[in-house]
This record gives sequence, C-alpha cells and structure tokens, in this order.
Amino acid sequence: QVHLVESGGGLVQPGGSLRLSCAASGGTLSRYAMGWFRQATGKEREFVAAISWTNSTNYDDSVKGRATISRDNARNTVYLQMNSLKPEDMAVYYCAARSYGQSYPTQSINDYRYWGRGTQVTVSS
Repeated sequence: QVHLVESGGGLVQPGGSLRLSCAASGGTLSRYAMGWFRQATGKEREFVAAISWTNSTNYDDSVKGRATISRDNARNTVYLQMNSLKPEDMAVYYCAARSYGQSYPTQSINDYRYWGRGTQVTVSS
C-alpha cells in the first residue's frame, strides 16, 4: 500500500511560483508512474501533469510551459514546479500513483490507484 503526502501549497501572488512535493511511503516510487491533479471549488478533479519511470512527462495544455514535474527516486519524492501562477490555478493539488508496474504517465484519473489528501494552492493578490 503506497501512502502519499503532499506539501508545499500556500498563498502566492499572480505571477509567482510554488514547488509542490509528494513524499511516498510503503513503496518504491521508481516503479510507479506518478501524476498531479487539481480540483478547484465546485469543479471536477482534473489532470495537471504526470511522469513515467523513465521520466517521460505529460502535461495538460493549461500548464504547458509553466509547470515541470520531476521525481527523485532516492528521496521517494515527486515534485511539481509551477511558475507564472494565475488565479485559475487556484485549487487543491493532489498527488497520485498508478499501480505498481504501470509506467505510462496517463491523464486519466481512473488510471491512478493511490492518492494523497491534497495541498491547497491559493493564487491571489
């Protein structure tokens, strides 16, 4: 059973940056594809970015060029660097892991088996 804990959220002004972290326990992340999703108030959870075992990445069009997903297998941690933040980026951000052995960094929520509890990102001046 993989346990995921997100951190790094907070209040940031428009145009600012944040780095979100997702620390894993109960499994070695090197054999899991990982993803970041977000859910704004009153909206459905949506895909942000994902990364495979081999560091192939996949981004939603809304964050391309502003977001970078990365992983540090030695630390069992996945990161999401978000730059040039906009008010519409405000949401709870969730880290997720696919099942062991599934490498493709898919955009589908249903493909992810393990989820963290999320970290709030507020973008406001």
